[in-house]
Amino acid sequence: MQSDVLVLNFTYEALNVTSFQRAVKLLFAGKAEAVHNQERVLSSTSFEMRMPSIIRMLYYIKRPLQKVALTKKNVLIRDDYSCQYCGMHGERLMTVDHVIPKSRGGPSTWENLVCSCMRCNNRKNNRTPQEANLALRKKPRQPKYIPWIQIKRNTLPDEWGKFLFLYNVSIEERIEP
Repeated sequence: MQSDVLVLNFTYEALNVTSFQRAVKLLFAGKAEAVHNQERVLSSTSFEMRMPSIIRMLYYIKRPLQKVALTKKNVLIRDDYSCQYCGMHGERLMTVDHVIPKSRGGPSTWENLVCSCMRCNNRKNNRTPQEANLALRKKPRQPKYIPWIQIKRNTLPDEWGKFLFLYNVSIEERIEP
């Protein structure tokens, strides 16, 4: 049973994902309307309602662009869990590598951190990519922003797709030139 509910802004832009309980509170408070309901029906002796899957706020909520925090997870997301040296892909097998090693004064910045598989990271060791005969697949850059909503791959309900089309773009495609 899906208990998450997609919340849309007044303008039908995706705002966040909330719990079924919070969505029902927003509906009963008159702050939101149901856009799509699930087949499942909840009932008691006094009422019956279909579980919401998507709700829309009845007023506009302004959201500033979110700055992207420099974290290991965000570096891995930016690089789509792909080794920036060999191209290997996999969430569990990846680590973050300093292009210019920390021991040589390399900073912990977006431009000096990349996703790397353990094999390439060990091969590079305490050297620059050139010294280890490795080449970066692309120049690391700071992402412009990340979406407010983060949904695990292959888990979103079909009906959410048309409202999340902006989020179907990978983070890499949103990096400033």
